[in-house]
Amino acid sequence: MEKKSLFVSSLAGYEEEIGRWLWCLEDVRRTIKQRLSGISQSDLDTKIDERQTIGSLLYHIALIEADWLYEEVLCTEWDPEIRELFPFECRSDDDSLAHIEGQSLEAHFDRLNKVREVFLSHFRTMDLIDWRKPMVLEKYDVTPEWVVYHLIEHESHHRGQIFQLLSKLKHERI
Repeated sequence: MEKKSLFVSSLAGYEEEIGRWLWCLEDVRRTIKQRLSGISQSDLDTKIDERQTIGSLLYHIALIEADWLYEEVLCTEWDPEIRELFPFECRSDDDSLAHIEGQSLEAHFDRLNKVREVFLSHFRTMDLIDWRKPMVLEKYDVTPEWVVYHLIEHESHHRGQIFQLLSKLKHERI
């Protein structure tokens, strides 16, 4: 068995500490994309036990990342090119995730990639002072550092759901 090296790096082009957090964010995404590579449209769109689909979870992950970027980190209007990637609201009337069906894996990955590219671009010139500077909002104060922590946690949680759905889909086929 080949020995693995398990360590956190810093993304190039960022202040080192910020780059380490962003590397972690990227690592969660990398594992999702690796595991989903080559799955069928049926796997993306199938609901099990009336839960959300893998496609719905991928849409949700991208939407929440964009929302935290524009609403909490930048405190500005959304870039129209990013906004148009999200024709559906985050949740349905019953508060479940919006049901996304019929979008290809490539379309989901493209949306995730575009949001991440914009997200990462806003941290390139950030220093540690700005990283830890609270954004004073109506409901809470939040730092960019906490936003990245939260997005790592959020995407990791949904990664677990996606992997669980994949496992169930695989067992149903056997």
